Amino acid sequence: MTTKEQLHQLVEQLPESELATAEGLLAALLDTVEDPVYRMLLDAEEEDEPLTEEDEAAIEEGLKQYREGKVKPLQSTNTAS
Repeated sequence: MTTKEQLHQLVEQLPESELATAEGLLAALLDTVEDPVYRMLLDAEEEDEPLTEEDEAAIEEGLKQYREGKVKPLQSTNTAS
């Protein structure tokens, strides 16, 4: 049995109430696969450069600000006016 046939079989086994969720997941997967930036990131070589002391200090500062509640969610930083 091919992979496509297996997927069709899985879809046939889903309860009607889960079909919309499955459709959304497959559509999102297709969007990701077709996104050239996402493909480029997947195909990129892994970063192997070690962190510098400056990098580690910046990470620690960011974590400290997060723990103290000083970080705003990205959604709250709407720059469009």
